[in-house]
Amino acid sequence: MESAATPDTLLAGACVLFTLCMFSAGLSDLRHMQTTRSVNNIQFLPFLTTDVNNLSWLSYGLLKGDKTLIVVNAVGAFLQTFYMLTYLHYCPRKRTVLLQTAALLGVLLLGYSYFQLLVPDWTSRLRQLGLFCSIFTISMYLSPLADLVKIIQTKSTQCLSFSLTVATLLASASWTLYGFRLRDLYIMVPNIPGVLTSLIRLGLFWQYRQVQEKSYSLLQT
Repeated sequence: MESAATPDTLLAGACVLFTLCMFSAGLSDLRHMQTTRSVNNIQFLPFLTTDVNNLSWLSYGLLKGDKTLIVVNAVGAFLQTFYMLTYLHYCPRKRTVLLQTAALLGVLLLGYSYFQLLVPDWTSRLRQLGLFCSIFTISMYLSPLADLVKIIQTKSTQCLSFSLTVATLLASASWTLYGFRLRDLYIMVPNIPGVLTSLIRLGLFWQYRQVQEKSYSLLQT
């Protein structure tokens, strides 16, 4: 029992560590907002969608009784909410931000009401909530694909964060293995696109780093 529990404990710890590293990427945006007292070149929507994703998975974790999901997503929801409040504080156009927040909070409220009132069966509720979380997570991982097209066209990876890409790869891989160990497809499947898109980004870093170094050397001659 102990030998089986040890790998599971390490895997759960890896999920917590790497996911929190991924969430902490917003700290650089937070410092920028506090230093410049502005939100220039910072988008609000990623904070909002990540917060909704965290709250959804937190609900799934509470329903299933999974401590790893609860801890990660409770901390993630707190961080994203803090980023959002900081953005709102420095944002000159608060009306747009508040409307976006109200819209997604309304969707969350409707979803909560649906699961509580119309899906009384625990198994059905867990299955439907897991499906919603999976689809939402997959859409978040696939949404930056448009940026990859831009990178290929410009042959520049300046719009990508290498540390965030590595953290996303490690977090996605950890959750994929975690879902596999639990035989939970709702955890395992949506993290596979995260692994694949992260590997594609790392490949672009490797390919266009060489192009950029070559261009720099030509400028020096």
